[in-house]
Amino acid sequence: MKKTAFKKVLSRISHGIRKVLLSFSIEKLITMGVKTHMPQRQLIMAYIGYSIIGVCLLCLPFSHIGEIGLVDTIFTVVSAVSTTGLSTVDVATQYTFFGQLVILLLIQMGGLGYMTLSAFIILKMTGYCTRASIRLFNAQFSYPETMDLASLLRSTVNYTFLFEFLGFVLLCPYFLYNDISQPVWSAIFHSVSAFCTAGFSIYTDNLMQFQDDVFVNIVIMCLSIMGAMGFIMMTDIGNVFTRKNYKITFTSKVILSITGGLVLWGMLHLYFCENSFRAMSTGDRFLASLFQSVSAMTTVGFNTVDVSLLTPISMFILLISMYIGASPSGTGGGLKSTTLSAIYAYTKSRLQNNKDVTLKGNIIPPYRVEIALTTTLFYSFILILGIYFIGVFEPDNVSFLDISFEAASALATAGISSGILTNMSAGGKIILIILMFIGRVGVITFGNALLIHHSKNEKTEKSCDIAV
Repeated sequence: MKKTAFKKVLSRISHGIRKVLLSFSIEKLITMGVKTHMPQRQLIMAYIGYSIIGVCLLCLPFSHIGEIGLVDTIFTVVSAVSTTGLSTVDVATQYTFFGQLVILLLIQMGGLGYMTLSAFIILKMTGYCTRASIRLFNAQFSYPETMDLASLLRSTVNYTFLFEFLGFVLLCPYFLYNDISQPVWSAIFHSVSAFCTAGFSIYTDNLMQFQDDVFVNIVIMCLSIMGAMGFIMMTDIGNVFTRKNYKITFTSKVILSITGGLVLWGMLHLYFCENSFRAMSTGDRFLASLFQSVSAMTTVGFNTVDVSLLTPISMFILLISMYIGASPSGTGGGLKSTTLSAIYAYTKSRLQNNKDVTLKGNIIPPYRVEIALTTTLFYSFILILGIYFIGVFEPDNVSFLDISFEAASALATAGISSGILTNMSAGGKIILIILMFIGRVGVITFGNALLIHHSKNEKTEKSCDIAV
């Protein structure tokens, strides 16, 4: 009896020491030498670190076939980490299996997010989230205060691998049956790429060979939508099925309505107004219109049609969809659907001279409105700067719409190209790399990292009135 009790005491002490050591070591790994009171800068440093590792791996001689320039390698890595999908080289022919595997791992890490992975590991090993990890997670994601962080973390990781596995299970037998090249690897790669809204493909024509394939289109669209609409909504829907009398949250209702409405708008426009689709049969035309609208709205970036052949107005519609983008805590990019809803509510309330900002009878907290306004203004400012600098580097014969489309696609991490990417100058590519990186870390995170400072002796600013 004494030995048993002694063993229990030793076991508890050992378990406690293990917790402390694990927490300490992982905490050091997460902080990466950056002060924890600046989580925004820490996130940026982490993504830069991932990118440097990715560049080193893709520069290895057995990662690629033929010569690939350093700018193109950096472009591919940042595109993968940011889950954009833009590429200046053909991933299918210029990267070996090892190179494609590196790209896939970067996509997976980028899709889940640096802080999601780190905080989840801490949670699994220690049973709790440290203060530093909570601050970092809050800097990377926006989620309702009513949601428990630990629950959201578990749901995020579990749902990610669940949907990617389901995508593989559905695609692999289908690819095998239809003699698609590299069926197993293709199923794995495209399942992860679709759910993480990356848009990378191991086929030269992206997914154009599946233009009239209903099954592949539906699977890819479902994975993209689930990834883009976010883990908040998936957790919410999961609670509807697992908890009695549980009602879907207001945030999820907003996400569903805006995402559905914009996808429908894009699909109807492409179906009825896009001239290059008129030669297709009714069914193929509907499928292509729906897929391309979903691809832009979710910022997944796959294409089953040649985007460079679209009319200017159709490209403009896709540009708007990419600009708005996916939803908070999802794998997609863009301004976010909930940000758009807050801007709409603010504008409507001010035009009606209402003191409170309301949306469908719900009062939106002032700090949420301020974040939405700041995000929209700063996002638009960065996009305008990106368009300007790309225009400076590119020749005069490149159209303004094409330049704007590439810039919007990069900042929204959408990955749809107008067709000018492979012929762009090194300067233009570098601007796109910067836009993709900012799009991944988030414009607010990027702005905070640049502008936030901590000073104990700040001077009192003078107040003044300005006419607007």
